[in-house]
Amino acid sequence: MSTAIRAEGVSLGYRGRRVIDGLDLELPPGRMTAIVGPNACGKSTLLRGMARLHPLDQGRVTIDGTDIASLARKDLARRVGVLPQASVAPDGVRVAELVARGRFPHQGWFGRHTSNDDQVVMRSLAATGTADLAERRLEELSGGQRQRVWIAMVLAQETSAVLLDEPTTYLDVTHQLELLDLLVDLNTERGTTVVMVLHELNHAARYADHLVVMAGGRIVAQGPPSEVMTAGIIRDAFALDAEVIVDPVTGGPLVVPRGRPRDGAALVAPG
Repeated sequence: MSTAIRAEGVSLGYRGRRVIDGLDLELPPGRMTAIVGPNACGKSTLLRGMARLHPLDQGRVTIDGTDIASLARKDLARRVGVLPQASVAPDGVRVAELVARGRFPHQGWFGRHTSNDDQVVMRSLAATGTADLAERRLEELSGGQRQRVWIAMVLAQETSAVLLDEPTTYLDVTHQLELLDLLVDLNTERGTTVVMVLHELNHAARYADHLVVMAGGRIVAQGPPSEVMTAGIIRDAFALDAEVIVDPVTGGPLVVPRGRPRDGAALVAPG
């Protein structure tokens, strides 16, 4: 069953500074949602609030109608997998050991590891292209390799929803696309609700079914990328002058920033 996530009258902030005030958001279950917006607009704060990593000042977040504040830690972890921006592991931990921690919500009172857990871990490593790193220590890996290992741990959790804050950070463009393709497979094959904060507008337009555009702690627009990714909305949210043309590969929207002229030459809009 697909997981429905809803924020109702949510307010969040830091040290008395309000970042988000009275925000409502309903994410479509079983779909891929991308949250985009300029730096410091509140998109990561919102995701952290929905994942119960940041306390709410007001309002509530529900999963399938249940307030997440009422769920025990293991119960929440069985429903939602989370990849925050800054993930920290103990020194010396091996890749396979870290990914195996994703099985914690499914283990019994004594945390006994089973052969099924081993199979899930190996599948998750293979899916993220990190099986050959299983015996390596995390601190020995590059930033991109570490990011893929953290994704493997989230996959090993086998939840019906995943929340990812800038999951393509540290990845080169090839691995960015491989990761996003992997999330598409997760969504289509398992019906997993995927919610991700992205910086790259064209990745969001290409991979998301539902797009949420934020600015100044509020939602500027939301809906299908074909309706939301317009020159006017991009200007309002990002203060960016851009053309939105048809992506020759997908037929969806493709954002082409105008930028500033080089060497005094005028930039000419396509068409």
